[in-house]
Amino acid sequence: MTSPKSHISKGDKVKILSGADKDKTGKVLQVLPRSGKIIVEGVNVIKKHMRPTRDNPQGGIIDKEAPIYSGKAILICPRCNKPARTGHKFLADGQKARYCKNCGEVNEK
Repeated sequence: MTSPKSHISKGDKVKILSGADKDKTGKVLQVLPRSGKIIVEGVNVIKKHMRPTRDNPQGGIIDKEAPIYSGKAILICPRCNKPARTGHKFLADGQKARYCKNCGEVNEK
C-alpha cells in the first residue's frame, strides 16, 4: 500500500512537532513516499556500526540520520520564517503549487 503524496519535499526546511527531537529544525535530505517518512538533517541521529570496506577502510561507529514520519514535521515558510500549514492551489498556467496558509506565499516546487 502506498501512502498519499507528502506535503514536504526534498530541500524544504522543517520543524519537528513531536518525539525526542521536538522543536528541532533541519533541511529535508530525502523523502521516502512509500513509507510516508522523511530524513531530516541532524534529527533522529542513530549510531551505526560499520564494517571496514574499500570505501570506508576505517570502519567503526558512525552517526547517521534515520527516517521519521512526515506527519511529525511541519514546513517552515521561506517568506514569513514561521512553521505553517500548507494548502494547494492551481496557478494561472495550470500548475499545482503549495502555499503558506499564514502569509499566502506560493512555494514553487
